Amino acid sequence: MRIGIIGPIGSGKSTLSKKLSDYYKVPMVNEPVENNEFLPLFYEDKKTFALLSQNAFYSSLFLLMWNSKDLESCIFDSTLFSNLVFTELLRLEGIMSAYEVALTYAIADEHLKRLPDVDIHLVLVRSEEQLFTNVRKRGRDMEKDQYDYLKFHYKNYYDVLDRIFKNYQVPEEKILYLEIGDMFVEEEFKRICNTIETFYAELKK
Repeated sequence: MRIGIIGPIGSGKSTLSKKLSDYYKVPMVNEPVENNEFLPLFYEDKKTFALLSQNAFYSSLFLLMWNSKDLESCIFDSTLFSNLVFTELLRLEGIMSAYEVALTYAIADEHLKRLPDVDIHLVLVRSEEQLFTNVRKRGRDMEKDQYDYLKFHYKNYYDVLDRIFKNYQVPEEKILYLEIGDMFVEEEFKRICNTIETFYAELKK
């Protein structure tokens, strides 16, 4: 079972990926976001570094997914579709130009042609209040004073993701939108796992 985790900033993608990886005893493919040198530069100057940071993320994630393409089971804590949401949001907010967006899509399209799809696109659904709470709790300095950016991100994230799935003709039966609570509570984590397993069983019928 190959699962790609998708969700807005602060939704718990990496945390859930690690827990699922441990639970199912399968590899986790981790996108090292915090170690990306472009990310703090992007938060300081979005106009200058949007294109550069986006393509740095695409290239890094592509290599991680390429090296994992032959694994029968693994958990990806991000996917190229997840990254495409950021590109589209940056376009809508006027941070990336039409040319920059077109170039980024062209690169992403070439990446997608070379990678197998995951079995399940697992979309984490959280309330805006919970997302802001999670961002505050993890305390990344570069995410401080980013209220307007995050507010726009949260308001538009799921609508943009829906459009991207449709544009790339991702089969609806492979997309699982899952509202999640506190995944550190045993009952909640079991519910998440049961929902995934039931969804996967139906997919394989």
